[in-house]
Amino acid sequence: MPVRIAAIGVGHWHSLFDAAYLKTFAGMPEVRLVGVQDPDAAMAAQRAAQLGGPPAFTDHRDMLAKTRPDFVVALGRHSDMAGVAHHLLDEGYPFLIEKPVGLNAREVRGVADKVAAKGAFAAVPLFQRFQPFMTHARRMLAEGRFGPVSHFYFRSNRPSSARYVAWGAPWMLDPAVAGGGCLRNVGLHGIDAFLFLTGEDVEVTGVQMSSRALGERVEDYATVLLRAASGVLGTIEVGNTFPGKGADAEWKLAGRDALLVQRDGSLRCATAAGEQALAAQLAEPLPVVAVRDALARWQNGESPSTGVEDCYRAMLLVDQAYDIARR
Repeated sequence: MPVRIAAIGVGHWHSLFDAAYLKTFAGMPEVRLVGVQDPDAAMAAQRAAQLGGPPAFTDHRDMLAKTRPDFVVALGRHSDMAGVAHHLLDEGYPFLIEKPVGLNAREVRGVADKVAAKGAFAAVPLFQRFQPFMTHARRMLAEGRFGPVSHFYFRSNRPSSARYVAWGAPWMLDPAVAGGGCLRNVGLHGIDAFLFLTGEDVEVTGVQMSSRALGERVEDYATVLLRAASGVLGTIEVGNTFPGKGADAEWKLAGRDALLVQRDGSLRCATAAGEQALAAQLAEPLPVVAVRDALARWQNGESPSTGVEDCYRAMLLVDQAYDIARR
């Protein structure tokens, strides 16, 4: 029998655009969407029509009671996410919830504690961990091929935040609902990557933010400096100022003996012996890989690859960065 999935907060742009989680689920023969929900009735109906016509609801509690899904996908506004997560945990539903899981680290900590107490399945698709860069970097680190590691660099400059408005999520420009701008949304991926690679406690040592380019109430550019307990440095640079479609992105991990760089669709490793091109492409887009991984792990009785505790660790540093920027 197909896995029966219900989706909460489908007004979130990742339902159909960018990561497009629900498009992925709708295209999987082993899955059936049994309900979609959004507080905006017109939005819920529109999304349902674009996903093959599952029943549309405005109240997620009503949807869950009537459809009794096997698995839930929780999207929605950042300010609503923690409350939804608590309800799903209280009702015993396994679920995948979009980052950042809450408005701030305190909200996410409450969800993480309940996940641990209940032994629940709660995946957070921090899908940048599936980048070929990360796979090669972790293998090289395990083999000691970098020597002493110096620094990590992550840049992701996306198109204008007006894309959120076009995709049905204008609330992303409201800091009270979104919890911030490009740092909270895009920068969290880079910070999580640094935490994943180092496996250490990390602190924020410097921050710059600006909303000068787009003039919105949320930042459109941010640079965050990190330091791991062992002294490895990290630079996370994110923005919403790329002109037009596309992005400007780069990943680097540097040590005494090796430099690994992913940029413009290529991945290369430089050492004293020269440069080597490495496999940089996946068979499927990163969000699809993350969705398939989460479903497979749930069905096999395993823990998710990335969960609420991982999101909390990154959110804690995001909060520190905002605090430093305000001071």
